[in-house]
Amino acid sequence: MQDTFLRGQPFATRLAFVFPRRHALGALACAALLAACGGNDDDGDSSAATPATATLAVLETTDLHFNVRSFDYFKLAEDKTYGFERTATLVRAARKEFANTLLVDNGDTIQGTALADYEATVSPIPCTQQLSMYKAMGALGFDAGTLGNHEFNYGLPFLNQVLGGGLEVDGVDATKKCAGNGYPAVLANVYSSKTKKPLVQPYTVLERTLVAKSGDGKEVQLPIKIGVIGFTTPGIMNWDKRFLEGKVYTEGAVEAAQKYVPELRAKGAQLVVALLHGGLDASSYSPTMENPGLHLSKVPGIDAMVMGHQHSVFPDLSAKPAFTQAGVDNKAGTINGVPAVMASSWGKSLGVIQLALKWDGKAWSVDKAASKSELRNIQTKDAAGANVFVAADPAVAPLIESQHQAAINYVKTPIGNTDFRMSTLFADVGDPGAIQIVNQAQQAYVAAYIQANLPQYAQLPVLSVSAPFKSGFQGGKDFTDVAAGPLAIYNAADLYLYPNTVYAVKVNGADIKDWLEAAAKRFNQIDPAKAGEQALISTFPGYNFDMFTTADVQYEIDVTQPVGSRIKGLTYKGQPIDPAQEFVIATNNYRATSGKSFIPKLDGSATIWASPDANRDVVIEYVRKNPQVTRVANGAAKSWRFTQVSTAGDVVFSSGADALPVAQAAGLAGVSLLAADDGSGKGMAKYKIDLSK
Repeated sequence: MQDTFLRGQPFATRLAFVFPRRHALGALACAALLAACGGNDDDGDSSAATPATATLAVLETTDLHFNVRSFDYFKLAEDKTYGFERTATLVRAARKEFANTLLVDNGDTIQGTALADYEATVSPIPCTQQLSMYKAMGALGFDAGTLGNHEFNYGLPFLNQVLGGGLEVDGVDATKKCAGNGYPAVLANVYSSKTKKPLVQPYTVLERTLVAKSGDGKEVQLPIKIGVIGFTTPGIMNWDKRFLEGKVYTEGAVEAAQKYVPELRAKGAQLVVALLHGGLDASSYSPTMENPGLHLSKVPGIDAMVMGHQHSVFPDLSAKPAFTQAGVDNKAGTINGVPAVMASSWGKSLGVIQLALKWDGKAWSVDKAASKSELRNIQTKDAAGANVFVAADPAVAPLIESQHQAAINYVKTPIGNTDFRMSTLFADVGDPGAIQIVNQAQQAYVAAYIQANLPQYAQLPVLSVSAPFKSGFQGGKDFTDVAAGPLAIYNAADLYLYPNTVYAVKVNGADIKDWLEAAAKRFNQIDPAKAGEQALISTFPGYNFDMFTTADVQYEIDVTQPVGSRIKGLTYKGQPIDPAQEFVIATNNYRATSGKSFIPKLDGSATIWASPDANRDVVIEYVRKNPQVTRVANGAAKSWRFTQVSTAGDVVFSSGADALPVAQAAGLAGVSLLAADDGSGKGMAKYKIDLSK
């Protein structure tokens, strides 16, 4: 049976999938494909009627975010801790280990690096050429993949192009035939408003041949039909509202699965693999929930589930696993009994589900109890405790070299100079050094637009909030850190990581306090009387720690108080803020439309202007117009501080190694170094903050 996906693809693409051993690059060995020892579907042999067993290794990449190379475009340097070129080595090793493999990608694939932006917006890639990310993936021959939320960041016409055409949706030329991604893209819960049908095919049925063992130990080849179905987070309707509103709509993952999994089974799929661009959340199910994995796993007919979006790991065998909800079994690698994986992000890990299959003479079934899930990491430690990295697959880098160099040349474009080190290393404890210029750029941009185009708001104060997007979640190198000296475009991309767009919202003083209370969830509640160490930073993401950086707004954060009661002494221009006074706040499209957990108005209803321009581009233009960036003018305005309190024990936090001079230069006298290595294995140091200063 042919994939419906193949009908709209170029002939070479169709040939590669109809005859998987004859990949276009001609470089894949027989063992590299699911039909490991051939595509012979002749089951006339009497062995086909004999019971047999097989192992199918489902291999997952997720949240690659266009990290083809192990290269940091913000620092213009190699970084061996991530990169698809290293994951590719793990894939090839797994294919040598397992006779039967299925390689799938779980989305958030086409956005995330300067190379991604270069090919999408700076020098848009032609229809005849694959995205560099897809070209690299083509070297490995992916069997299927789904779309993440970030696939929609560049709009539907671009998505239509990079998937090869065929999206029947308003504003898009569905007849356009382009190079495409090279594998079936499946997505069951996003629909075209124009056709009321799925935007892309909801699932695919792959016909393959398994290498199996009969009861007497003989090797046999048996056919199988594998169903692959995909789901993304409904948050796309908020996050990329400007591109999607009125053009597509979403359905809950569970509802979509209940509709299409029976269809897959009816079409002969003996095995169903769910690709969920979402993770795990213990909340009660709703069709709009972001991470419905616990609920999706309960849908009958799903045999395996790959997850992502949360940039976390499953199974997690550490002392403190990321996921411990009811139904989660890290040891067994199952979610409500369903084998599952979540392979981190940026190509750091390869997810491997070893599905134990049984052939009863007529059909295959999955022995879930005998199946196994694991993660294989590109970074490990040797006996001496030193980091060891998987070698890069030498076939990957040459495929994208010209585009890689073009992106590097682009991001080197000079735009200004800075007299200080602009960093988020200590943004959590009060350094505005890399935040203030973002707020200044956003504020100036929105204020100018209002004065020119929105006279009804011209008398309202315009303020801006931003957050430290890079705050150590990925390790010691995951901080914005721009050296003093020349500023180039890549530095601005470091200052503002995401391709968000500027939004302006109208709120009042009471809303501002509530917004800041929500942002203060970044901190744990500290007990002043406790003698032992207390960690200052909670699991609340740093990219949600919105803050002001202006002398006009002043407030304290009292971390000894519970969530919701921490903001003290909030003033505007030296006076207690009037709860009824109205303000315009410059922020981004994500916060303005999906920030209900901050304040109810951040559901889109408070938006007075949805600009077409990316926050990052606004920062770049601001620096072009104000090229001499200084600590005094652009990196010293502290709107907030911690409420002073003496603590019996140390209050500690982690940040990058050898970074204390950054804190000292920012005037954070209460910060000191406790340990050069915090023990996390992520290249982080342990620091102490004296809250009494």
